[in-house]
Amino acid sequence: MAICQYQRPNGLVWLESQTISVSGGVAHGFSTRQGGVSTGCFDSLNLGHTRGDDPVAVRENYRRFCEATGAGRVEDLVLSHQVHQDHIRLCTADDRGKGLDRPRDYDADGLMTDQRGLPLFIFSADCIPILFYDPVRRAVAACHAGWRGTAQAIAAKTVRCMAEAFGSRPEDLLTAIGPGIGPCCFTTHEDVPQAMVGALGDLALPYISPAAEKGKYHVDLKGINSALLRSAGVDSVEVSDHCTGCRQDLYWSHRFTGSARGSMGAVIMLT
Repeated sequence: MAICQYQRPNGLVWLESQTISVSGGVAHGFSTRQGGVSTGCFDSLNLGHTRGDDPVAVRENYRRFCEATGAGRVEDLVLSHQVHQDHIRLCTADDRGKGLDRPRDYDADGLMTDQRGLPLFIFSADCIPILFYDPVRRAVAACHAGWRGTAQAIAAKTVRCMAEAFGSRPEDLLTAIGPGIGPCCFTTHEDVPQAMVGALGDLALPYISPAAEKGKYHVDLKGINSALLRSAGVDSVEVSDHCTGCRQDLYWSHRFTGSARGSMGAVIMLT
C-alpha cells in the first residue's frame, strides 16, 4: 500500500496512509497548502497559528482539515510545541485544546495517547512528519523529525515510549512518513552528516552522499527515519515520495521561502 492524495470539492488537498486507513479505528492525515482561506504568503491552507496570519482564517483552515480527515473537533486538538528535541508527551483529556484554545505548558516534538477522540497535531514545512498507530493496543502517536530530531532518533524513541506507556509491540505498529524535504533539495555542509553519523553510526551512512558543490552533502531524512523505525522493530513503514522543496505548488518549504510562509501539519486520532 502507499500514501495517497485526496481532494475535496472545496479544493482542500491532503494525504493519508492506505495501511492506516484500511486498519480502521483511527482518523489521520497530512495537510498540504491547498484548500484553505488564508491569503498572501499564507495562501491558502495555513495551519501555523503563530505566524501572523488572521486567526479567524487559521481556525477555518483547521476546521476544514479536521473535517476532511475525520479528526474530530478543532477545539479538541492537542498541538505540539516543537523545539527540535526528542521529548515525547503522553497526552490525556487534560491536554484537550492546548495550543489553539489553551496555553501549552510543555515542549514536545512528539505526542502520544491511548484516549479516543483526542486528535494529536504536529507541524511541518520541510521537516519530516511521522504518524504511528497501534491497532492492537489501540494507541496513536505523532512526531516531528527535523535533522536534529532525526539525529536524536526521535522516531525510534517514539516506538520505545509507546511500548512503555501502552505495551505496544513494534511489530504491531503501522507508521507513515509524510511529505518532507528530500535529499534532492536538502543539501548541507558537513556539520549535518557529521551529526548524523556521530549519533547514529553506520545506520546513517547509506543516506548521505556528496553533492556536486565541494564540501556539501545530500541527506535523506526520510530514509534515515525509515531505517530508524525498522531498526526499532517496526515492519510497516509507508513513506511519501513528495519532496516539499520540489513541490512548492503543493507544500511550503522553509528552506526555500524562509519565514514568510504558512505551515502544514499532520493529525491522528483514535475513533
